[in-house]
Amino acid sequence: MTQSYRTIFLSDVHLGTPDCQADLLIDFLREHDAPTIYLVGDIIDCWRMKRKGFYWPQSHNDVVQKLLRKARKGTRIVYVPGNHDELLRDYQGIHFGGIEVLERDVFETADGKRLLVIHGDEFDMVVMNHRWLAHLGDMAYGFAMWTNKWHNRTRKLLGLRYWSFSRWAKLKVKSAVNFISDFEEVLADEARKHDADGVICGHIHHAANEMRNGIRYINTGDWVESCTAIVEHDDGRMELIDWSRRIPAKAGLEPQTETPKSIVAAHEAA
Repeated sequence: MTQSYRTIFLSDVHLGTPDCQADLLIDFLREHDAPTIYLVGDIIDCWRMKRKGFYWPQSHNDVVQKLLRKARKGTRIVYVPGNHDELLRDYQGIHFGGIEVLERDVFETADGKRLLVIHGDEFDMVVMNHRWLAHLGDMAYGFAMWTNKWHNRTRKLLGLRYWSFSRWAKLKVKSAVNFISDFEEVLADEARKHDADGVICGHIHHAANEMRNGIRYINTGDWVESCTAIVEHDDGRMELIDWSRRIPAKAGLEPQTETPKSIVAAHEAA
């Protein structure tokens, strides 16, 4: 049975890489629908394909076709590019098969809240000022995902569930925690500059839905490890859906024993 919402927000799918959980995203899109879908950057990983060569299995094509079919049936799809698909920033205002490209947008919820929609890489100082270091970091992340894959094959043989070093590090390593906190503060400040009540972003692969000094900070997460999305209910309530927790056996991902404070599903009054 398909669950309908007012709006769906997705980001950091990274189509074109072996790490993309395309099959799980197809399942999610099959079971969730909305008249408006925002793609909040890094949907296609042009960086990785340029460096590693073309990688595009059928499941990745199925994701694109699924979105295009929704667009043909009347779904408004807004694509806000990120740093990995930054080539599309040259085409803002253009429609591709019913998909509209915008550099950023201000979205109004059903209950009248104004939310700045932006990928967020513009406020990552490494990406902005040291692009070579950003590419190096991307290569290191790819290597970490590769080693993690082999590590988890061993865990599977031992009857253990998937364990993500990257996901663990974001919650436990002090420098990673500090980077995430700083990123959230900067994005909240940007929302204030636009007289918005909050911000919806991606980029750092760390899902969140929380208040930061009177500003609603929402991060859609990713479809590489966490498999998360943000949905807006008809009353304007924003909810974080962790698809890996909904179907852990199918995802092959280990559900967390407790939900971090930063992952709060209910939309509190701003």
